[in-house]
Amino acid sequence: MAWIYLGVAGLLEVVWAFAMKQSEGFSRPWPTTITLAAMVASVWFLSLSMKVLPLGTAYVIWTGIGAVGTFVLGVLLLGESADALRLVAAVLIVAGLVLMKIASPQ
Repeated sequence: MAWIYLGVAGLLEVVWAFAMKQSEGFSRPWPTTITLAAMVASVWFLSLSMKVLPLGTAYVIWTGIGAVGTFVLGVLLLGESADALRLVAAVLIVAGLVLMKIASPQ
């Protein structure tokens, strides 16, 4: 169950990052509200996962899901660059996440 909590926490990190971009510096009420709610929920699910998972594993995977997820949304929805070097960087992050999962005792 801890891995599910961690996955949800990571996805909520993507939600809050995207909503923060849409909030235009917290000047738009609905994206700001979504940002704050998703932040709280993300950290709460992260804390639930940390009851079982090691700190280093949980935190690295949480931030990695957020980093790669926001990169993908930026490319797909915001027209951000998907040049070869950025794609290689994203693949390396995913590889690190897989290795962290494999190395985890849980």
